[in-house]
Amino acid sequence: MENLKTLRQRMGRRSIATRWMMNTLSVVTLLLVVANLCVYYFTKQYYYGSAESYVISEANASEMVLVRLYEDLSTNFSTEVRHIIENFEKKDQMEMMSINRAGEVTLSSSGFSPDKTYYMPDYEAALKDENGMGVFMGRDGGENILAVTIVLTTSSSSVSALRFVTSLTFVDNQLSGIMFAALMISAVILLIVVLTGLYFVKSICVPLVQISSTAKKLAKGDFSERLPIVSNDEIGQLSRAFNEMADGLENAEQIKNDFISSVSHELRTPLTAIKGWGETLNLGYDPETFTKGMKVITGETQRLERMVEELLDFSRIQSGHFTLQMTTIDVIAELEDALLIYIDKAKKEGIALTYNEPEFLCAVIGDKNRLRQVFINIIDNALKYTETGGAIDILAEKNDSSVVISVTDSGAGIAPEDLPKVKQKFYKANSTKHGSGIGLAVADEIITMHGGLLEVESELGYGTTVTITLPLAPKKERSEDE
Repeated sequence: MENLKTLRQRMGRRSIATRWMMNTLSVVTLLLVVANLCVYYFTKQYYYGSAESYVISEANASEMVLVRLYEDLSTNFSTEVRHIIENFEKKDQMEMMSINRAGEVTLSSSGFSPDKTYYMPDYEAALKDENGMGVFMGRDGGENILAVTIVLTTSSSSVSALRFVTSLTFVDNQLSGIMFAALMISAVILLIVVLTGLYFVKSICVPLVQISSTAKKLAKGDFSERLPIVSNDEIGQLSRAFNEMADGLENAEQIKNDFISSVSHELRTPLTAIKGWGETLNLGYDPETFTKGMKVITGETQRLERMVEELLDFSRIQSGHFTLQMTTIDVIAELEDALLIYIDKAKKEGIALTYNEPEFLCAVIGDKNRLRQVFINIIDNALKYTETGGAIDILAEKNDSSVVISVTDSGAGIAPEDLPKVKQKFYKANSTKHGSGIGLAVADEIITMHGGLLEVESELGYGTTVTITLPLAPKKERSEDE
């Protein structure tokens, strides 16, 4: 009911529903008017033409009878004419008159002769017509009549022409009945157009009103409402696209909130440590305390630097300004450079870091700095989630078209419900560990831009394996030592 009320209000404001209904009704009404005029014209032509043909045929038949009587010398012509007129068999359908040479009606089948001033345009037309026939169709005495006059080729002084007059009232009544039926049909058609139009307008405008209302809620930050999908037509597709947009906006809002929450938390921890140690060092110089404090400050500063770099990369990816400096490089060398950064850290944390150094070169077309960034991120995550006494295995293999690098740890692993989301921006499966939640998302984007694939396999409580597959450079660009 609320939708219909809103629809009526919009229709009152010359909405699309009003315009559609007015335009449709105007066109349909115009077509029906034209159709009714055509029906009236052709029906009238048919009925009036049939009546005219019928009267003319009766006049011609009567003329032939009178001609034979006139040529029969054994009969009294005037008496026979009077007999025929007075006993005219079709007097209930038409009136038969005889006209003398003076243009006066001498006899009539009705028994009443008009006065001398009676106007007979058909008689005047017959006198001028080379065939001796005149037809009049018009009003006389408050009704439409059809009059046909035929001048006799062999006439006496008392009978020079025959005139037949019939009323068109019956024809007009039939014509009126047909037109009434046509108007009723037109009214039914208009009613059907209105009803179907209202149904169609409702099916179009109600969803549009819902879309408008929901869009206003989205603009105010309410992402909870969705549009019902009631059809598979264009409106259904629009509603589906709108819901997808709302999902995207809700997801973007969630990402923004997660970003603010995550970054705020991640920034607060190192800043608090730096501030605390800075205040401690300001209290006085102690070599041991100074060394420990500077180590913490340096470490936290490096963490802040990596976080800022990740955020900058994320911003570049979002804005489409993330670019790569592509050259032919040895990806194994970049992997080993990243590995050197964490060898000492792994020993200090009691984690066994195993790397089977391959005896081959793997030339790929890529950005060495970005690929090293990916390897650093993957190895750093492996160390972050692996406890003391655990192990990390790094393996590089090559086939005819690609190089496959895998990093496997014996850490806490990832829950099955979290695994599909780990490459999403700002998603953290384990909130107890430091990190912005965008490192793996950026790494996945970098590998994708290299035409490769980054896959994560994990089992909760048993560890995680990250596999990176990169296409090899064309043979003509590979090193001869490979």
